[in-house]
Amino acid sequence: MRKILVSMFLLLIPLAISACQSASGSKADGSKNDEVAAAVNGNKIMRTDVDRVTAQQYRGQENQLSPLETAAARLQALDGLITQEVLYQRAQKENLNPTEDEINQFIQRSKQESGMTEEAFQNQLKQTNQTEAQLRADVRKQLAIEKLQDKMNAQLKVQDREVEDYFRANAKDFVAKPGVQVSGIIVDPNDNGMKFDAKGSVEAENKIKTIYTQLRGGADFATVARQQSEHESALRSGDLGFIPQDQFGNLSQQGFPANLGPRLMSMKEGDITEPIKDQSGRWHIFKLTGKRTESRELTLNDPEVRKQISDTILNQRKQLLNAALLTRARDEAKIENYLALRMLESPNNFGVLRPVTPATAASASPQVSPSATASPAAKK
Repeated sequence: MRKILVSMFLLLIPLAISACQSASGSKADGSKNDEVAAAVNGNKIMRTDVDRVTAQQYRGQENQLSPLETAAARLQALDGLITQEVLYQRAQKENLNPTEDEINQFIQRSKQESGMTEEAFQNQLKQTNQTEAQLRADVRKQLAIEKLQDKMNAQLKVQDREVEDYFRANAKDFVAKPGVQVSGIIVDPNDNGMKFDAKGSVEAENKIKTIYTQLRGGADFATVARQQSEHESALRSGDLGFIPQDQFGNLSQQGFPANLGPRLMSMKEGDITEPIKDQSGRWHIFKLTGKRTESRELTLNDPEVRKQISDTILNQRKQLLNAALLTRARDEAKIENYLALRMLESPNNFGVLRPVTPATAASASPQVSPSATASPAAKK
């Protein structure tokens, strides 16, 4: 769960990273030059870009892939690159480019929300073979495509009648189950690059003891969680959400201490636990913020039910609309997939296969763009 927000703008969807620029010295016919993997309306996607995406996706394990697996990974990566470039060009046509201020704000907000130090941020860039200039190019393309999708999705509306029909058809699913609402503070002895990061078991134990003392002294749990917790839930002031009682048995598989559920059910709202160490060496302090002991059928008059249904319907329509947007954008673009062509021409060696190595990935072109458009329908 660590570094979720960092990877949101460093990697986001690895298969959607692209770097489309002219290749000096390459032949006009990309199919005869194995340095060009594809072209979208004349904008080239280089083979090194594909290799970098593949290397980033497999995080050092790419050399363990068989030739067949490597070829399949490259085709999949290239399809994401093509998709991203098609939508970015469409956004540019509609003058939906973000401003420099929007790019700056996105990067700064992501840094702050991730809780990463500047040193950890720079290390993360190096690990993903990116410079800050490349990161800005990434964010520019990501924001442009989001603007395009938002423009399309702004047309969508959900009527009250549709919400009521959905509820009637799925009434059995709207039941408030017994369970607990929980917040947590987590201290991880591993180096996770967060501010006030505890490194090693001794530092982690000392930090959690200090936090527990602060809480016992009256410190606000949400504030301490936001400032000190080494977990993505710190972004929500420690809120871990509602845990249904019938899911208590799965908590240890999700990295929480064993027998946590029954213990929380025995607590009163507002109570906190003492520091608890899990099997991996992480320390936890939990606060019970709510508890339900019996099942209760929900109605459209219950808070959040109507909104939940409306959001569900809206997101389904967004997925369909974004898929239609991508289909039309690809239909209207001139796409030449030279990598696929070379594989067809040389099926026994997968199109003059070369190994994917970190050195190869690092030499890729300098424009890398992580957009949530490898699967645009996923944007909500």
